[in-house]
Amino acid sequence: MGNGSPSGAQWSIAADGHEAVVVEVGGGLRTYRHDAVDYLDGYEVDELCPGSAGQVLAPWPNRIRDGAYTFGDRSLQLDLSEPARHNALHGLVNWVSWHLIERSAESVTIGYDLPPSPGYPWALRLRTRWSVGADGLRAEHEATNLADEAVPFGFSVHPYLRLPKAGVGELTLRVPGRTRMLLDGRLLPVAVTKVAGTEYDYTEPRPIGDAVLDLAFGDVERDADGRSTVTLAALDGSAAVHVWADGEFGWWQVYTGDTLTGERHRRSVAVEPMTCPADAFRSRKDLIVLAPGETWRGAWGIRPGG
Repeated sequence: MGNGSPSGAQWSIAADGHEAVVVEVGGGLRTYRHDAVDYLDGYEVDELCPGSAGQVLAPWPNRIRDGAYTFGDRSLQLDLSEPARHNALHGLVNWVSWHLIERSAESVTIGYDLPPSPGYPWALRLRTRWSVGADGLRAEHEATNLADEAVPFGFSVHPYLRLPKAGVGELTLRVPGRTRMLLDGRLLPVAVTKVAGTEYDYTEPRPIGDAVLDLAFGDVERDADGRSTVTLAALDGSAAVHVWADGEFGWWQVYTGDTLTGERHRRSVAVEPMTCPADAFRSRKDLIVLAPGETWRGAWGIRPGG
């Protein structure tokens, strides 16, 4: 670490009025702003990353029930990183040190080589290229299976988005998901249901107001290029921010920060593109299976806009 920051080395990138800081610990995003306006609810250089802010979630996103799953002919047990709910949460790379591969003024490429462990006995090579430019912030991720057998894989990222002078209750939300996961008391999925005609239909923008959201939306509507986009906007339309993801991401998790404490409570909305819903190692729902030597690639980004 060396610099005394809990998040390790800080890699700053900038172009066209867009600026971001990528961190060594977890390889995630600490800040992102455009024209001096913060669109990411990040954290300070001397602060421990709160609420998974900006973290990369791999080789699984969200929760695995009891941390237990089978794959091939093995029964496997992950550490319970969410002990209160008896779940394995958010993968294995959010507190490890990523290394610098390449950097320029407007981009930084970092990597982490995940070693086999008892709960996930396969090696993965993870790489992320973070960049900024006229279109905003872009993240390009890849994961390569270094094992000599197939491996289960899922991926997400955990940015919290905010707009100036507006809390969660003063925003409208659009999520292009036609279904949502129904959850049990441990926030684990039990069924999928359509959102049409319900309070969870955000396919057209609607005010968040008092709504409490910690939900995965699926069956996403895509643009002609295969992308899907979630938009947060001020009620008066004066400001907006868009989070887009490519066709690899079929789910959006939206979390309104209700269980966060202090000033972070309902200050911003986590908008997480996911390749699969929670518990995919058990349900196999949209689970990616990487053959030996195979590489998965996916991209997403943040774009401020009216």
